[in-house]
Formats: sequence, structure tokens, C-alpha cells
Amino acid sequence: MKRQRPDRLHWIGRVASTLVVAALLMDASIQFFVPELATSMLRDAGFTPAIAPVLGMIMAACALLYALPATAFLGAILATGFLGGAICAHARLGEIGSPPELISLLLGLLAWGGLYLRDRRLRPLLAIRR
Repeated sequence: MKRQRPDRLHWIGRVASTLVVAALLMDASIQFFVPELATSMLRDAGFTPAIAPVLGMIMAACALLYALPATAFLGAILATGFLGGAICAHARLGEIGSPPELISLLLGLLAWGGLYLRDRRLRPLLAIRR
């Protein structure tokens, strides 16, 4: 059986997905290795800085699940839930439209947009109608 060559939309989806994975892994590494950078933001959001490694593990797990084709759908669901929680935390503080909130929103859109473009099986489920 001849393997079909990925089209342009597939590659755009891969790039978008790579950006999501990279962003989640970078943030996870900050939580693990340089929690001092996140300490003030965690405190401002009402979280204890001791939760940084837990958040890092969650982000890394979401990124890895999303990066693997077999679990990408589950990874997208979990990453979206995690990013939605970040958006909610900033909204609770009255920071509507703040940079962290907008970045979380953009990453969620990129996660699903990238998956939509790189996995043809998802297209009928999330059909865009005219």
C-alpha cells in the first residue's frame, strides 16, 4: 500500500501542534527547575508555590500525550482543561484579557486547530459548516 504524502494543511497542523508541545514543556520545565520565576505569579493567583512541581508534571503529561499520535486526542482534551483552569484563575482575579490568559486561550486554540489539521479523522467530528 502506497503511503499518502501529507498535504500543506497537515504540515501547518504539525507546526501548530509543535508550538503547543514546546510551550507546555517550557512552562513545565520552569515549574520543575526554576520555580522562583513562577512563585510570585502563583502567590498572586492564590496558589502556594509548593504546587509548582505538580503543575509541571501535569503540563509535561499533557504535552507528551498530545505529542504522541495515538494519544493526541486525549492530550488535547487534558491540555484544554488545564489551560481553561489557568484562564479561570486569571478571570477570578479580575485579569480579563491579561497576557497569561490570552496565551492560554491561544494555546488551546492552537492545540485543537493543529490536531484538526493534522488528523483527518477529527474533521468529520468537528465539521466547519458554511
